Amino acid sequence: MKHDCHYHPGDPAKWHCGECQMHYCNRCMPDADTRQRRALCPRCSKAMRYLGAATEVVPFWHRIGAFFRYPFHTDPLMVIAICTLVPIVAPANIVGLIIWLVLALALFKYTYAVISHTAEGHLKPPPVSVAFTGSGFDIVILQFLVFVLMGGLVAAAAMVGGPILMLLALAFVILALPASIMVLAMERSVGAAVNPMNLAVMISRIGTPYFLLYGYLILLTLASGAAQDFAVDHFPMWVAQPLAGFLNSTFTLILFHMLGYLLFQYQEELGFASDVQGEDSDADQQNRDRSTRFDADLDMNLKDGNYDRVQSMLIESLKKDRDNPKRIGQLYQILTARQATAELYRYHPRLMAWLTQRHDGDGLNQLMQTLQAAEPGFQLDDPELAVQCASALYHRGHFKPALRLLQDFHKRFPDSDQLAPAYLLAAQALANGLQQWEKASAFLAFIKKRCVTHPLHGQIDTWLDQARNQQPLKGPKASFEIPE
Repeated sequence: MKHDCHYHPGDPAKWHCGECQMHYCNRCMPDADTRQRRALCPRCSKAMRYLGAATEVVPFWHRIGAFFRYPFHTDPLMVIAICTLVPIVAPANIVGLIIWLVLALALFKYTYAVISHTAEGHLKPPPVSVAFTGSGFDIVILQFLVFVLMGGLVAAAAMVGGPILMLLALAFVILALPASIMVLAMERSVGAAVNPMNLAVMISRIGTPYFLLYGYLILLTLASGAAQDFAVDHFPMWVAQPLAGFLNSTFTLILFHMLGYLLFQYQEELGFASDVQGEDSDADQQNRDRSTRFDADLDMNLKDGNYDRVQSMLIESLKKDRDNPKRIGQLYQILTARQATAELYRYHPRLMAWLTQRHDGDGLNQLMQTLQAAEPGFQLDDPELAVQCASALYHRGHFKPALRLLQDFHKRFPDSDQLAPAYLLAAQALANGLQQWEKASAFLAFIKKRCVTHPLHGQIDTWLDQARNQQPLKGPKASFEIPE
């Protein structure tokens, strides 16, 4: 059964908590150690079971083309070529026989390596060295013993129950042969590979797809035999022999790759976990970002409706990193959604600064309405922030809220270097926004009188002329920009 993440439907689950019965995807578990298969449940802190790629594997019946391309990668082609061509040129004596046996063992070993390699999530063939180096040649003896014991099982059935029981035993052996090969490749145990209960359990856990694969294997076997017969009947022996060997090895690799992929596809049902292994798998593990654990917890608590918890988490986070824009934005969103007026007022300087940096005049206007409802006559205590917020409001067409922030600016901040920019902005809002030219002229005249040393003073006469002529207040520096 394939599971989606509880919090992100559509994303395949990678972890399962047996205590909470919850499934989590990689987005929920950014700090999980997939290499060591270790992670703790975010809810109960108990160890979870790793599901690997069990919930995202493409069914084998959608990969038929990939199975047929599998033997034509460089490594399997080299194995097939060596094991097919070398015996042809080997001397026809005891040395040649030994070479033929060694190469047959190597090919046999490689085909079994393909099963375990694929079951572990490697969709590219194992390297050519696997066939000729290291341990694993005992698989031939193990498989021979499996065949002997299966034959003994059929013979014993004939002795005990006669022809009918023998036929039933033979049918079971033939049906369970792919399962037996898979068990032997993964466990290297003759007992497990011939245990009828073990094989029946595997078949039942895989279910109907096992019989579908069985049908494909029969077709592959028939196709391989037909292709080899065609080669023998239509080509000279010196061509037919290597061609038949090549075809036999190719179809065998396809068959064993399909068996390994069936294990990979049904890993959860069979009780193990593997991931798709490729060039990026190690990099993904190295890029594990534990810092995103906080965001994952926020996301899960939000989806669970734990809004108090989310709010307290963000507030605690801002105590450690006061000016973190990401956390301020998240706090603004949760407080606004909850209409938490008291908390909005408490954190309004940071929230308004964040909105200003985003040039979000609409958000500022909405926040100001909330703050003024809580405290009529609300004003900012920071002159620079007041001008920046007023500029953002002005550029979004909220002229009256901008003027409200700048009201009595010269009385509240008489020595501020923001006085000239503040009243120039007020003049622009009055003239360009509200068409109140006389009041705009009064603010410009105030700047001319009180801000003699400010750089804006040199353009005041130009703006005064524009106001008298009821022209928009424009000029090289007429529009006050929010500092980056």
